[in-house]
Amino acid sequence: MAHLFVYGSLMWPDIMARVCGPDAAPAHPPQPARLTDHARHPVRGQDYPGLRPHTGAEVAGRVYLDLPEAAWPRLDAFEGDDYQRSEVLITGPDGLPLRAWTYLFKDDRAHALDPGAWDEDRFDREGKARFVERYTGFHATPKAAPG
Repeated sequence: MAHLFVYGSLMWPDIMARVCGPDAAPAHPPQPARLTDHARHPVRGQDYPGLRPHTGAEVAGRVYLDLPEAAWPRLDAFEGDDYQRSEVLITGPDGLPLRAWTYLFKDDRAHALDPGAWDEDRFDREGKARFVERYTGFHATPKAAPG
């Protein structure tokens, strides 16, 4: 099992559960975590962010510990072509370094990111409901593999 660092819409457990599906939902709630030398930017025209390397910056997010293997194909499909799953070293909930996967916005798509920081509170107030209503991919993500 592997860990997932999230920094956008997947920080909300209800969205994460919909993406993973009932057979691959996280067993534990997300916990606070941080990723250094990266920045989170709004994706132009969307409510969710993209994550890019940025020396000296830090992103506060969450980590889902020990995700079931069946979750990964669904997460990959959810993130789509703009993102690439990459292994990073985060500061875990206990303050210690922890290896985790995250989804980085691809280099060749970086032009679609707006300057400035993505606003987590604004997403919670305004963007989350719109995102859930708009995102039809919840039903298109692959079913978890049996077993």
